[in-house]
Amino acid sequence: MYKLALIREEKKPYDRRVALTPAQCRDILDAYKEVEILVQPSTHRCFPDAAYAAAGCKLQEDLSEASFLIGIKEVPKENLLDEKTYLYFSHTIKKQDYNRAMLQEILRKNIRLIDYECLTWENGGRIIGFGRFAGIIGTHEGLKAYGFKSGAYTLKPANQYQTYQEMLSGYASTKLPAMKIALCGDGRVAHGALELLNKLKIREVTSRAFLYDTFDEPVYVHLRIDQLYENTNNSPFDKSYFYRNPQEYFCTFNQYYPVTDLMINAIYWNEEIPRFFELDDMQRPDFRIQTISDITCDINGSVPCTVRASTIDEPVYGWDPFLKQETAPYQQKTIDIMAVSNLPTELPKDASEEFGSLFVRHVLPSLFGPDRERIIERATIAEEGKLTKRFAYLQDYVEGRD
Repeated sequence: MYKLALIREEKKPYDRRVALTPAQCRDILDAYKEVEILVQPSTHRCFPDAAYAAAGCKLQEDLSEASFLIGIKEVPKENLLDEKTYLYFSHTIKKQDYNRAMLQEILRKNIRLIDYECLTWENGGRIIGFGRFAGIIGTHEGLKAYGFKSGAYTLKPANQYQTYQEMLSGYASTKLPAMKIALCGDGRVAHGALELLNKLKIREVTSRAFLYDTFDEPVYVHLRIDQLYENTNNSPFDKSYFYRNPQEYFCTFNQYYPVTDLMINAIYWNEEIPRFFELDDMQRPDFRIQTISDITCDINGSVPCTVRASTIDEPVYGWDPFLKQETAPYQQKTIDIMAVSNLPTELPKDASEEFGSLFVRHVLPSLFGPDRERIIERATIAEEGKLTKRFAYLQDYVEGRD
């Protein structure tokens, strides 16, 4: 008998998303007769406890009898149970300081940690995630912030809608002004952003037209990694070589910021990859960007004025480019930053349904049965008190030597 447990989200602010919806739990119970699902009661999930009970789950505070404990965000170290298998977004693989103690506790308690972010196919493609909804909601919040900044239109926050379709209906009476939007990135997040831009019938234009033409309607350009970086020796762009040797490249976004009103950042970034621009560039008279929706939200990362993550309640802060400091948003000289790090929780039901569907279809069979495609193996960060070989590079981080 496998006992699968949905843990209560304890990290604050509380996340309303779930790894499995009540309907998906019912499907699992029907398909796997040897599985029992425990649900830790919660008042802040997007689905009520009663819905899980009606689906055949067992509401239970004590999860010590469960084999697999699944959640969404990081589990506070004091809540971790010894010698269990946990699945959640651990946010440790980039050596995030704020989760060091949690990973230390995972190793001390002989916990098997499987990270959703690391669930990949053999070719490296992500299997599950909330990237699509991060892109959709991040684009909506960017458009909302630009409307407030320009005074041209108003939109409600995404979390004031019950569903994605309801959010789309909010644009029916909104006329977007002529503006230029630069969307950077080409992964699942960027494609979520593309989805919304296209549903809103915002016209895509070529990079040349974006740079040199004027329009009487909103337009966007989609800048992929090969359009944003060039090798210093002028060799043809090679994506795999770029990620192995980013120091040999320079960013070409400086040609876009003089003509961009709203920037949507959905790019993968690490600290060796050149930034889009530097803080000093933001003082230039030709730096036109008024609003940045930094969905990537790497602090002091590809967008250097993203100095902190913002919150759903206060999603935008201002950046004074001359004082080089955060300030109140929507002032005449500020560049306004939307940097919410948990965007999908604004439409938690839609996001959870998509995530859970992928989990049931692609992950659960390998979790309960033979892991023939090594899906679980590749995503296992820690096991039996040790880091796995794939994540041995985290040892200095765990020991505080990084």
